[in-house]
Amino acid sequence: MSVSGPHARNLSEIASGYFGPVLIEARPVSDAELGTLITALQRELREAGGGLDIASEDGAQHLVGVVDGRAVACGALQPLDAQTGAIKRMYVRPAFRGRGIARQMLAALEEMALDAGHVVLRLDAGVYLPAALALLQSAGYGRTPAHGFEKRILVAA
Repeated sequence: MSVSGPHARNLSEIASGYFGPVLIEARPVSDAELGTLITALQRELREAGGGLDIASEDGAQHLVGVVDGRAVACGALQPLDAQTGAIKRMYVRPAFRGRGIARQMLAALEEMALDAGHVVLRLDAGVYLPAALALLQSAGYGRTPAHGFEKRILVAA
């Protein structure tokens, strides 16, 4: 059986790392594709030995990264107070890692935070996730004893 149309990909393209542009869009917490990504995140965190079940009904706004019509990444912004937000539930499917999607998701969440008036962003990231730690550090997040990681974001002049 052959597959045709916009979602058809040949295996050599997938193996070579081909992927189309990333569309990052807001999704409600009830979105089925978002739910699948959060479930995969929970499973991966449990397998890494540090994950807890994630409550997705916490007032956070969710973003989903879509490549070639497929939801491959997610992240959320939860308001903590008028000036502070928390980044939650960042995840990229393993097959799509190493392509800058997490960095794009983080930038989109930071932009969402600025739009909401937040000037400080916080997040927890376990030491069992070295790639996440490297991303946060390279994006200007510093470790804090009380909150895991924190970054002051500035409004562009």
